Amino acid sequence: MTVRKFAVSDASFERSPGQDGEIFAGNVVDQRHGAPVTIGYGRYGPNQHLDETLAVDDVMIVLEGRLTVSTRAGTVTAGPGEIVHMPKGAAVAIRSHDEGAVTAYVTYPHWQTARS
Repeated sequence: MTVRKFAVSDASFERSPGQDGEIFAGNVVDQRHGAPVTIGYGRYGPNQHLDETLAVDDVMIVLEGRLTVSTRAGTVTAGPGEIVHMPKGAAVAIRSHDEGAVTAYVTYPHWQTARS
């Protein structure tokens, strides 16, 4: 595999599976590329809410805006330059704020195949 770099403009965004809000994911590297992890970008419209039990370990880096992630163990709010780790099996509620948010993410294993 070659060394590559990516920008948000490289992602082809699709609505996140299982929801109809303004939450989109765009993988730039995944199982189709032979990588052991999925890497991509997320885009959240203003005041969106996603409830999910994670089938993968998920790391989100907030690039723009703010996101609040809540679990039974507590709540964190992250802004630009901050990282949130959500462990596999965690029931999370992810909420964007008035300005929406853009994230970069890495999941292990691949979230698309783990959901199948």
